[in-house]
Amino acid sequence: MLGSDKAFDVEYALSMYAEDYVYLPAAGIYDDEALAGLMDQIRKCHIYMVGFSPRVDFEGASQDGRELVCHLKMLGDIHDVHFPLPEGTDLHKEHVDGQDYWRLEDQAGRRFFPSEDQMQTRLALTGNVYFDIQYIGQAYGKSGSRNALDRLRKHETVQKIALQGRPEGHSLQVVMLRVVPATRMLTMFNPRAKDISQGDDRIKLGLDKLFNTDEAERTTLYEASLIRHFEPRYNKEFKDSFPSTNLKVLQDCYEKDLSAVIAEISFDNMPFVFKSEKIPAQRNVMAMHNLHAAEDRAVFFGLN
Repeated sequence: MLGSDKAFDVEYALSMYAEDYVYLPAAGIYDDEALAGLMDQIRKCHIYMVGFSPRVDFEGASQDGRELVCHLKMLGDIHDVHFPLPEGTDLHKEHVDGQDYWRLEDQAGRRFFPSEDQMQTRLALTGNVYFDIQYIGQAYGKSGSRNALDRLRKHETVQKIALQGRPEGHSLQVVMLRVVPATRMLTMFNPRAKDISQGDDRIKLGLDKLFNTDEAERTTLYEASLIRHFEPRYNKEFKDSFPSTNLKVLQDCYEKDLSAVIAEISFDNMPFVFKSEKIPAQRNVMAMHNLHAAEDRAVFFGLN
């Protein structure tokens, strides 16, 4: 917001967002065969989150007029999710070898049914399915040579979380994020600032920040923003992991004199909402950190 409390008439905020993600059970990080089809995405993911999600089990389906109703069991409760049915498409049930099977069939005889991901995504719109973040980290390496999967497979913290157990009815999951490989700089012009004499110089400074913040720095800033926002349990418990990033890179960013840093996660099809011990469930994450005050900057950049 504009106001005389801002020091300069031109201020800058670095805005970063995730453009792709991979979501899988923690045990799946060792399954090379299952991961083969995801590797093109995973190679570009440098941020990872480890957390608990409630298990969702398919309990059957029914048809209500022109709607398919899927019955899902989560934490002992049944939740119904609805899908519109095209005209001429109906639900069919078969009982084979002691098992019930459901399918949709249209007038041309084509058979199909919503996938587990589609059902959970629809259930997630109710806010009932969550990803409870326990740890956030990154892997970048030299020129992006390392990805989140490389780090996760060797990560002691993941093993510690798994060994300490999970809440009943939950499973340990992993989310890997690809941060967009570009910089967005938000500029604020403030005529009521305390210092209005440096506008031209600060415009040049902003352009320098725009073009000289590389992908390694953006990855580091993005990770630190999420950690400071969610304050995951294991990032706090393991002091050398708060933030878990390369502190040298983070502290180099201190010199860029950013007014604010923003990290966003927003996907329409995400099958859960995010939460932590500190932050209640939220579908769209905007981790925004005001860095005007010296103490805020020191905390964010790990200088305290």
